Amino acid sequence: MKKHLFAFGMMAGAVLLSTHHARAQQQNCAPRVAVVDRLAQTYGETRQSIGLATNNTVVEVFASVDSGTWTIVVTTPQGLSCLVAAGRSFEQVDEALTPAMLGEPA
Repeated sequence: MKKHLFAFGMMAGAVLLSTHHARAQQQNCAPRVAVVDRLAQTYGETRQSIGLATNNTVVEVFASVDSGTWTIVVTTPQGLSCLVAAGRSFEQVDEALTPAMLGEPA
């Protein structure tokens, strides 16, 4: 699941960032340290995965294994972090990707 979430985070971050970047900066963004602190203090979320997107933004998945909440955060090179997605039912799994999971014929 870590690989799945990382891939999902990267994909969601790239798509959402490219389509809603200006709007997100106005509504769901703050300095990274403030965002990370808020996720930890309010939701008990810690970083579960991290990756670098093609536009040099950092995509991170934060989650709480206790409550199951999760948040995808994209951080610009200038240190501005934007929340791009959040939800419930987070699970950690460690499994290999199969062709069927990727939508490829078996």
